[in-house]
Amino acid sequence: MQQKTHRPVQFEITEQTRSSLSDWIKLAGITLSDFIFPSRIHKSPHITTRQYARIVRHWVTEIDLDPANYGTHSMRRTKVTLIYRRTKNIRAIQLLLGHTKIESTVRYLGIEVDDALEMAEQTEV
Repeated sequence: MQQKTHRPVQFEITEQTRSSLSDWIKLAGITLSDFIFPSRIHKSPHITTRQYARIVRHWVTEIDLDPANYGTHSMRRTKVTLIYRRTKNIRAIQLLLGHTKIESTVRYLGIEVDDALEMAEQTEV
C-alpha cells in the first residue's frame, strides 16, 4: 500500500523469495486477512516502518556491509533506477513505484536535462 496515497502498489518477487514467503506463511499460520509480518506489539497489526528499517540494518550488518550505505528506501530506489537505466521506460518505473504523476517519478529518479538530451540524441526521426 502506498503510504502517501493509500493506493495499492503491485510488485514482483523472485521465485526464491516467493518460496521463502510461502514457507513463512505456512509456519506462522497466516491467513488472507492477516499481515505477512505481524507486530509483536498487540496494538499494531503489522511491523512498523521503523522496525522494518531495524531489520534491514541488522541484515546489512550481518553480511559485513556498511549500514550507512543501505536502507529500506535505497533498496526500493535501486531496483527501479537500474531498470530505468537499462530501458529508459519512465512509464514502467512510474507504475512500479505507484506514482500518479510522471513528474514525481522524474524527481524520484533524479532525471536531469542531460539525461533527456542524451535520450533525444539517441533517437533518430
